[in-house]
Amino acid sequence: MKKSIFKKALFTLLFLSSFIGFCQSLPLSKDATISVLTCGLGNETYSYFGHTAIRVSDPANNIDIVYNYGAFDFRTPNFVAKFAKGDLQYFIITHPFPDFIAEYNEEKRSVYEQELQIPLASKQLLFDNLNKALFSEERYYTYKFIDRNCTSMVVEVINKSLNGNVITKKGDTETSYRSILFPYFDGHFYDQLGTSIIFGTKVDQSGTQIFLPFELKDSLEKTKFQNQSLVSPSITLIEFAKETPKSWWNNIYSYIIVLLLVVFAKNRILDKIYFTILGLMGIFFIVMGFYSFHQELAMNYNVFLFSPLLLFLVLFSILKNKKWTYRFSLIHFVFLLVYFLFLINKAHFFIMLPLIITSGVVLVRTAIRNKKPIPIII
Repeated sequence: MKKSIFKKALFTLLFLSSFIGFCQSLPLSKDATISVLTCGLGNETYSYFGHTAIRVSDPANNIDIVYNYGAFDFRTPNFVAKFAKGDLQYFIITHPFPDFIAEYNEEKRSVYEQELQIPLASKQLLFDNLNKALFSEERYYTYKFIDRNCTSMVVEVINKSLNGNVITKKGDTETSYRSILFPYFDGHFYDQLGTSIIFGTKVDQSGTQIFLPFELKDSLEKTKFQNQSLVSPSITLIEFAKETPKSWWNNIYSYIIVLLLVVFAKNRILDKIYFTILGLMGIFFIVMGFYSFHQELAMNYNVFLFSPLLLFLVLFSILKNKKWTYRFSLIHFVFLLVYFLFLINKAHFFIMLPLIITSGVVLVRTAIRNKKPIPIII
C-alpha cells in the first residue's frame, strides 16, 4: 500500500475513534446515505479486476468516509510466503471520501456509486457493523481469491445488516470462474497465461457467487429489498476509458516466436531445456497444491502438460538410455492427448494450444531419435 494512503487511512481511523468508543457508532441523521462504490480496472496486478468499497455520508455529523476491505501491509513478515500459502491477513481501513476519489482520479480509474435504498434503522445497523469490524479483531480476514475479497466482504456485511441473503448473484451463473476472469487480462498476456497454468479445477466451476466488483454492481441493479430496488440508479463519479497497455514482449507474438524457435531449431540441448522447464514447473504446481490454502491452486490438471516425469525423460536422454527415453516420450505423449481432450472445452484452450503443439512435436521428435531401428532383411 502506498505510504500516503496508509497515513491518510490512519488519520481517519484516529478521527473516527475520537467519536466512536467501544465499537458504538454515532447515531446517523435522517439525511445519512450509504452507498456501494465500484472502482474501475487498472493496469497494476492488484487492480486488474477493479475494487469495491462502502461510502457513508452524513453531513449532519460531518461524516463522509469510505470503508475499504482491500488493505494489506507489505511490511508483514514473510509477506510473499504468506500470500502464496493463502494465510495473508487483509483488513478493513477507512479513507476520507475526497482522498479516496482523488486517488482514483490520479490513477485514471472510473468510480461508480449506487446508493442503498434501505430504512434508517438498517443504515444504522450497517454503520454499526462496519465500525465494529473496524475497531475489533473482525478487522482482519484471510484473503481468498474467489471466496473472501474486497467484494465478497462488502456483500457479507450488507447481507448481515439486512438480516438475510438479500444480495446474490443475478444473471449468468453457468459461466465458469475461469471464463469470467479471462477478459480481465486484456493487454497482460503473460499474466493471462500464468493464471491459466497455475489455476486448477476450482476456477472451472460455475461462477455462482459474486466475487468481482462489476459482478456486484450488475447484481445490485437487479436486487429487490422490501418490494423496491435495493439501490438507486448508478451515478458516475469519475469516468475514464481503460487504457490497454502495449508491450513489445508481453504479447502472444513473443510467446509464439519462442515456441517456434523450440520447434524448428531441432536442437537436442534446447529440447532438454524445454522439458526441464516444464518438469520443474510441474513440481512447483504439485508443491503449491499441497502447501497453499488457496483452493484455486489445488487439483491442477495442467500437470499433465507440465509433468515432473519429464525430468526423468531428460535424465535418461542425458545418460543416452534410448530405451527409457523412448518409453517416457510415449508416456508423455499419452499424457498430452489426455490433456488436450480434457482442455478442449475450457476457456484457456487456445492460449495453451501452442504449448500443446510444441510439446507434441518435441516428444515425437525425441521418440523418433531414440526408437530402436527395425532391421530390414533383403
